[in-house]
Amino acid sequence: MSSPDDIKDLPIIRIAAEREIPYVEWDLEMEDDTYAMLARWGKEDATDDDYVNIAVREGLKAFVESKKNEDNN
Repeated sequence: MSSPDDIKDLPIIRIAAEREIPYVEWDLEMEDDTYAMLARWGKEDATDDDYVNIAVREGLKAFVESKKNEDNN
């Protein structure tokens, strides 16, 4: 994840639309080579939009966690 200084350099990001996307996350057990194969397939299908959404989601999670940690100190 980028450092907080990198985040300060981001231009304004506007939410243009929102979609509810129902999905299920699984905790899977598999052989390492099966995991690698599935990861490779996922990377082949992932779009730039997928990566941007992941980055925004993870950035928001990190921001919320940092605020929780500030509140606990």
